[in-house]
Amino acid sequence: MGKTTIIAIAGPSASGKSLFASTVYQELVAELGGDGISVLSEDAYYRDQSHLALDQRVLTNYDHPSAFEHELLEQHLQQLRTGEVIHMPQYSYREHTRVGDTIKVKPARVILVEGILLLSDASLRKQFDISVFMDTPLDICLLRRINRDIEQRGRSLNSITEQYENYVRPAFFDFIAPSKQHADLVVTRGGQNEIAIDIIKTKIRQLLAE
Repeated sequence: MGKTTIIAIAGPSASGKSLFASTVYQELVAELGGDGISVLSEDAYYRDQSHLALDQRVLTNYDHPSAFEHELLEQHLQQLRTGEVIHMPQYSYREHTRVGDTIKVKPARVILVEGILLLSDASLRKQFDISVFMDTPLDICLLRRINRDIEQRGRSLNSITEQYENYVRPAFFDFIAPSKQHADLVVTRGGQNEIAIDIIKTKIRQLLAE
């Protein structure tokens, strides 16, 4: 299969990471086929909380590094790099825990990983060959988060703003913003930055052609 290149796409919640990763993935799959690229989400690696009652799960700070099982993500990236198939967990935002099913992810020449705290973990950073940071203003992120969480996750405006004030915004300044210094490429305008998307696509084409 050749050398595997792992690309991290990090940045604040609702900064456009998922859109950026999915746009790159979908456009290249349409052009080159799907065998050369796989995608992972850091959100899938939120820790299992099935042992807790639902009213306890909602109290978790989901924007703190301790909420993620980064050690499992690191292990899975190592396995993909050595040509092994992994089974990525699935997480329910409504139930605030993992579900029983997993997603089979095959090894590929290029692995895209997106998530808010990928670059905050020194051990995890060692797995990334290329790191991208989505530098989207917080007010835009908040507006996107409100729309997303109401429409897709069934949350109230009050719960969204309370979580943002208590956890999301503080975590940005404590963990996410400082991690930008580890990025190879800083992207403005999120998933709508066509120039940045084209740069990453061009690099991936080069990697797949090697």
